[in-house]
This record gives sequence, C-alpha cells and structure tokens, in this order.
Amino acid sequence: MARTAPPTRQRVLLLFLLVLLGCGFLATSLVSYYSAFNSIRAGIIHTELPLTSDNVYSEIQKDLVRPILISSMMARDTFLRDWVLAGEQEALPIIRYLQEVQAHYGTVTSFFVSDKTHTYYQAKGVLKQVKEDEPRDSWYFRVREMAEPYEINVDVDMANQDRLTVFINYKVLDYQGNFIGAAGVGLTVDTVVQLIDTYQQRYQRSVFFVDRNGRIVLTGAEGGPMGARSGQTLLELPALESLREQLATPKSGSFEYREEGRDHFLNVRFIPELNWYLFVDKHENSALANIRQSLYLNLLICLLVTLIVIALVSVALHRYQRRISAMATTDLLTDLLNRRGFDLLASQALQEARRNASPLCALLLDIDNFKQLNDSHGHLAGDEVLRGFAQRLRDNLRQADIICRWGGEEFILLLKDTSAAQARDLGEKLRQQVEQSGFSHQGQDLAITTSIGLAQLHRDDSLDQLIARADRALYRAKQAGRNRLCEETA
Repeated sequence: MARTAPPTRQRVLLLFLLVLLGCGFLATSLVSYYSAFNSIRAGIIHTELPLTSDNVYSEIQKDLVRPILISSMMARDTFLRDWVLAGEQEALPIIRYLQEVQAHYGTVTSFFVSDKTHTYYQAKGVLKQVKEDEPRDSWYFRVREMAEPYEINVDVDMANQDRLTVFINYKVLDYQGNFIGAAGVGLTVDTVVQLIDTYQQRYQRSVFFVDRNGRIVLTGAEGGPMGARSGQTLLELPALESLREQLATPKSGSFEYREEGRDHFLNVRFIPELNWYLFVDKHENSALANIRQSLYLNLLICLLVTLIVIALVSVALHRYQRRISAMATTDLLTDLLNRRGFDLLASQALQEARRNASPLCALLLDIDNFKQLNDSHGHLAGDEVLRGFAQRLRDNLRQADIICRWGGEEFILLLKDTSAAQARDLGEKLRQQVEQSGFSHQGQDLAITTSIGLAQLHRDDSLDQLIARADRALYRAKQAGRNRLCEETA
C-alpha cells in the first residue's frame, strides 16, 4: 500500500530546494539591480546632469545672455556715446533709438540714464530724474561705482506699472573710458520663470539660479528645491544640511544629498555672463523607478518560477515515492500484491474480522505441474500463464478481497465477510474455469489445472496460523491427485 504523507527527508529536501532557489534568484536579482543602479547612478552624476547643465547653459545663452549682449552693444554704440558727448541736445533721437532696440530685440523695456543730467530716458520718453536720496534709484549709483562692466538686477519697472523685471544694467563709457551713464534692457521675471519652467519640463530636472552669496535668485513657478523661493539662501534649506560645508559658498561640481528618503544628484555650474550659478537637481526616484519596477517584476517571476519548480519536484517526488512503494508491495510480473503488500493488508483484514466478528477465509492456489510447463514450453510461456491466471483471479473477486502472488506459481486469496461454504463455491468456480478454458501462448493451447487449499479463520488464529492451515489443505489436494479443492477445518 502506498503511503500518502511525504517522509520527513522529502520535506527537508523540498525546504532546502526552496531556500536554495529563493536565495539564488534573490541574489541574482539583487546583483543585477545594484549593478544597474550603480550604472545609472554613475550615468546621472557623470553624464546626464553635466550634459543637461550644458544644454541648459546653451539655452541660457540664447534666452538670458542675449539681453546682456544687447546691453553690451548699446553701451558701445557710437551713436549713443556721440549723442551724450554732444550735450544731449534733443531727447527725440535717443527715445527713437531705445524704441528701435526694444522693438527689434523684443525686450520688455530699454533705457539710458545720463550721468551728466541724471535724466532717465526710456522707449516711452523721458521717465524721470534719478536722485541719490531716492531708494528706487540706488541701482544707478551702485552701477556707477562698481568695477564690473554690468550687473543683473531684479527690480520693479516704473515704466511698466511696476512689473517685476530682470534688468541688465550696463556701464556706458566715453572714448577715454570715463563713465557717462548706464544703458540696458529688461525682461519680465515672469518671462524668465517661464524659461526656467521650459527647461525643467524639457529636461525633467529641477533648475534654479543662485548668486555668489548662496542666495537663490530665480526659480521656476513652483519654486526651487523643496519649494524654496527667490531670496532664500541655500543654508536655510534643511535638506541641504549635508552640503552645508561644501556649498557655504557656491562652487561648480557634482554633489549628492538626501531629502525625504530620496537621493538627489546636484550639478552646479558657474555662468560668468550672469555672474550666477546654475543648479540642476535630479532625484533618484524618477531615474530609478523603471529599474525598481523591473526588480519587483523579476522577484515576482522568480517567486513564481520557484513555486512552480517546488510544485513539480513535489509532484515528481510523490509519484516516485508511490512508484517505489508500489514496487515494494507489488509483484512486477502479475501486478498483484507480493507477500510484503499482502502482509500489510491481511493484518488489517484480520483485525476487522475480529472486531466485527465477521467470517474470513483464505484460499491458497497452486498451478499444477508448473515446472513441467516451463521445461516444455519455456519460461515465457510460464510467465504468460502466470499473468493470465492472475487476471482470472482478479475477474472473479470483489474489490474488498485481497489477492497475492504468494511465490512462484502459488497464489493466495483472502476473502472478507465470506463463509467457508461461499469460499468453497468460489474456489470450485475458479478451478473449473482454469481447467476448462486453459491458456494460449504463440498459437499453442496450454491445458492448466490448479489445486486449492481452503481454511477459515478461527477465533484465536493468527495470520500465520490461518495460512498454515490453508497450506496443509493445499498439500492434501496435491497428494490426492491435484486439480481439486481441499478444506482444512481443524
């Protein structure tokens, strides 16, 4: 009888295989993940961000540096300088000049302030007279005293309803290098913010500008890192605490910091035309989302493969176990129980008969003159007879009955809930069928008879005693001339 519960060794084997496959798949997936992670990370730091910074710088040169070049051109324009040195005789020529600059280059404003008369000329006309004690005019006197040729200043534009504007204030010098005024153009802050938002959308990075003192100058519409706004310093941002020493004064380079569980990669580049630092920030989640999804998918696939492998191995082991168990309890030639398998089922049948006080009979059958059959027709014929005889027995028994090849040409039947008279009738039926029908091998009819010994279980009988009495009955049948049934009653 096959056992249904797997042995402990099989459970240990399956568990070991599960751990081995799981660890192998997990290690492979993690190694692949971290290899790709480090590769992408290095690519971001050493390639992507610097390249993005270069691209943004090129865009800045086109979009923001252009006003500086326009202002520089105005400061060196011989018409402007000659008009100032001629004594500013008439305002109309300079106003037309500023109108032409504004219209041709698409700036929001263009201006010139004379150092001699302190007159503020604008494309719309004469705006005002600048004064040293007027706070809104402090920019002009600052420009006059500075060593640099120009500055970028964010201020309100009085000529355009005080709209916040990015001014390029360029010093105008005469032909001997003496300061004679300031000229320049302006872009609205909204226009610059739109440019930054365009950069961010185009390159999928956070872009913002910081001056030499670490103060954030310009950001996109939604602010800079962690929502920082213009006017804040980098040191005020909690997430940048780890860079406090490195960025106390901004400098070009690549940096890393962590914010809300996300690693950020930062590339800083100085833009001399603006005198600002360009910060390009990218957090790892956006870059590594796909690779993390691949890791989770790989782990899921590995889990499914592991479970499938374990299931297949478990099925194979169970089948192998059943096959081994069947081989251990089954006769390979006749596919009947062997003596080991018979002992297992017969012991149970004996216990049931005693417990239920039901009759139990044993029939021990022997094929007569089987050795002569083998000698005359060969062992293949003998094997054919044994298989046919076993099938004849199977065809006449109930499912509950136990049939076994006892050894050689002997077979034993254990009949449950069967009286001696019923067992005798069945034995006679089997004997007559074997005698009358015979067997065929390679076209030859083989006449076969069988001798049968019958014994019924007594109250105190053991299995061995029952079989021993059936064997004595079989012996008597053989001695009496074979092809008969004898019963042992004692």
